[in-house]
Amino acid sequence: QVQLEESGGGLVQAGGSLRLSCAASGRTFSRYTMGWFRQAPGKGLEWVSVINSGGGSTYYADSVKGRFTISRDNAKNTVYLQMNSLKPEDTADYYCAAQLYYRNNYEEMNSYDYWGQGTQVTVSS
Repeated sequence: QVQLEESGGGLVQAGGSLRLSCAASGRTFSRYTMGWFRQAPGKGLEWVSVINSGGGSTYYADSVKGRFTISRDNAKNTVYLQMNSLKPEDTADYYCAAQLYYRNNYEEMNSYDYWGQGTQVTVSS
């Protein structure tokens, strides 16, 4: 069983920055591919970013490319999402998710094995 806990959400003005963290339980965090998703009010779940187990490969949705950066610290069992130049349309609940084994359909929510409870991000205009 893997437990994921997000933190770092909050209210920020447009153009500002936030860093989300996702802390994972377990001793095999370094093997997991980790992803971030978000769900805006009244909308479906949207894939945001993914990082492989070693941290050497990262991918981003076009909507956040150039503004968001995913990273991880395997010694701390934590994955991060640095969000810069935030826009009101980034307002959403943000979730981290773990793939116990790499699957290349990482943009699809059903490719992930565990999910956190989410953290809310609100960007005011």
